[in-house]
Amino acid sequence: MNVYGNMRTLFRGAVDDIAAERGMTAPDADFSVEPPRDARHGEVSSNAALVFASTLGMKPRDLADRLVARLEEKQEMLEISVAGPGFVNLVLERDIWRERLREILAAGISWGDSDFGAGRRVNVEYVSVNPTGPMHVGHGRGAVVGDALAALLAKAGFAVTREYYVNDAGVQVDLLARSLYHRYREAAGDAPGAMGEDFYPGDYLAETGEALLAEDGTRWLGAAEEHWLPPVRDFAIEAMMALIRDDLAALGVEHDVFASERELAASGAVERTLLELEGRGLLHVGVLEPPKGKADEDWEARPQTLFRSTAFGDDSDRAIRKSDGSWTYFATDMAYHRDKFERGFPVLIDVWGADHKGYVKRMEAAVEALSAGEARFSVLICNLVNLSEAGRPVKMSKRAGTYVTLREVVDRVGKDVVRFIMLTRGNEAPLDFDLARAVEQSRDNPVFYVQYAHARACSALRNAAEAFPGEDFSDDALGRATLDLLEGEEELALIRKLAGWPRIVEAAAEAAEPHRIAYALSDIAAAFHGLWNLGNVDDSRRFVVAGDPALSRARLALVRATALVVASGLDIMGVAPVEEMR
Repeated sequence: MNVYGNMRTLFRGAVDDIAAERGMTAPDADFSVEPPRDARHGEVSSNAALVFASTLGMKPRDLADRLVARLEEKQEMLEISVAGPGFVNLVLERDIWRERLREILAAGISWGDSDFGAGRRVNVEYVSVNPTGPMHVGHGRGAVVGDALAALLAKAGFAVTREYYVNDAGVQVDLLARSLYHRYREAAGDAPGAMGEDFYPGDYLAETGEALLAEDGTRWLGAAEEHWLPPVRDFAIEAMMALIRDDLAALGVEHDVFASERELAASGAVERTLLELEGRGLLHVGVLEPPKGKADEDWEARPQTLFRSTAFGDDSDRAIRKSDGSWTYFATDMAYHRDKFERGFPVLIDVWGADHKGYVKRMEAAVEALSAGEARFSVLICNLVNLSEAGRPVKMSKRAGTYVTLREVVDRVGKDVVRFIMLTRGNEAPLDFDLARAVEQSRDNPVFYVQYAHARACSALRNAAEAFPGEDFSDDALGRATLDLLEGEEELALIRKLAGWPRIVEAAAEAAEPHRIAYALSDIAAAFHGLWNLGNVDDSRRFVVAGDPALSRARLALVRATALVVASGLDIMGVAPVEEMR
């Protein structure tokens, strides 16, 4: 049972009953049922009276008093009161909380799974790195945020598709091909001279040039560009995507769909999109004002075909066709998002880097126009990652030439550490990633602190098996423990945190904030470590109490439930729980 979800149902029922008595119907409205910030105010708090008072023609305190009168009839309420302008605070019977341990033990890491999303289809597009080289650490943040968000939404009951958009058309892949051709000539001993200033540097293309020479020999040497550019471009894209897929695999990231920009354009999707917009009067020819601040690559001081994005909340109309007749990036992006919607995704979530923040409003306008307002579109912007070691900035990679590659960091500290650290801040906040601190075993390292909680729980269960040979400490047996032996305030506080896990999953999914999972696990780990430390001071507070198998079994039920919730959260984050710290 989701305790907070159940309380929400009770509150909503009480509101509906009071509304019916007044000859009214209470509207649908969002109200909170959650733990109060101050534990002195109880265990559950709701602002239902504040939300519904005006529509029911009542003062919030008066409605709160009426809600209290109705809820007092419920046996699970130990205490109920009104505070402040109309908050209703409750203390529940202890068995309500203790019984959740049995549910956790029965459910395992699926505890917290929900039908909140009701099977609604969601497309989460993330990474989508241009296939021009290996991924850098910033790309890794978007990869982890997108992957964890997809897992979180799936746990909350949404039908999720993980998608990668391959930008395999346009100027940047032609430039990649020319860069590779230069490296190919080097590998063949053709002395091409210095690389162009706009070419892609880094040793990875030297390796790819050698691979191209091994496969095609010298057939492209001396050929006109019109002959070698298409096959070299194809070879380059395939090689770079293999490199990116390998980097993603090392990070534990997988996608269900790799959508090709080139295939989308070849299908006529861009033309169909522009014809639709033109038919609805949403295109016009005009001259844009020059962008303020950072230059817009689509801006030209000439007449251009523009999309009326200001009609949908954007700051300016946007160019979709240049004066030379070619499409802008925005035109193909519009067609791509229309394609996703037409594939049956009413919810579209994109995960972008910080340099794309100024692009959000135009895509919001485009999706609203192309879906006739039916699609729910949102963008998660992932801010910069500041990589350091013992406080000193890390130098760029020789292999990449201009940045530190993601693979170097994963190989150095491990994928689990990278994934956890990437989720220790909200995606829009800058992230400091210190390689030395990421692997230190201390309370200040959130990865270690949470993993240590799981390892300690496993250790307690091993100790119990040694202390009570022949006793059954399986999840099924622990689920039959005498849980009313759990009476300590610290024990009950931890139980309440575990019982709140389904609420955290749903709230994090609704807000599209996977970092909340990392916060929740750190909070649970802190409570668990606090209990462990009490046992170090007082033997009677240990999880395994010599000569008292019943008490030990009850406490181990709490220990095992903690391990399962931690494992459930780590599973969302794509991090493997450990049973021993080494």
